[in-house]
Amino acid sequence: MSGYYIYFICSLPMLHFGAKPSMGVERFIQLASELLSQEDVRILKACTQKNIYEHKMEQPTLNKWLTFDTALRNELVKVRSSRKKTDPAKYLRQDGYTEPAISHLALNAYRSPSILEGERMLDMERWRFLEGLSLGHYFDLDFLIVYTLKLLMLERWEKIRTADKEQLLEEAIKT
Repeated sequence: MSGYYIYFICSLPMLHFGAKPSMGVERFIQLASELLSQEDVRILKACTQKNIYEHKMEQPTLNKWLTFDTALRNELVKVRSSRKKTDPAKYLRQDGYTEPAISHLALNAYRSPSILEGERMLDMERWRFLEGLSLGHYFDLDFLIVYTLKLLMLERWEKIRTADKEQLLEEAIKT
């Protein structure tokens, strides 16, 4: 059973969208593995896996995140496919999340004249969604899942800031 991790969570630095992360995800997982249950650490590690979208997660917060992000990615596929006049069906992933705002967001991000700005718009919305998931969760596993996902996002933006921006974004969009 998941516990409450008051002292561990209180010791973590605050995360702000656009700020440089004070530690990497690997370091965070290492610290967590010293203080959390094995099952909770396994869930946090699962957050960092690229193939996480291929599995239905039993943890409710992580499942909500995957459902939201899959819906957003599917909308991006639909927008890009319509512009290229290709069938999006072979690229879509199974999801059950429908919200009209996601379609609007995907279209606005796609129409952005800058790839970088479009990605920033998408990640800002992802950040807002994660903020909503963390409401009411201050010292539990749900908070740590959100923290892990935010840390991954900040690491990605730090790589973008320090790397060849256009090449990195092209690679990120392909995955």
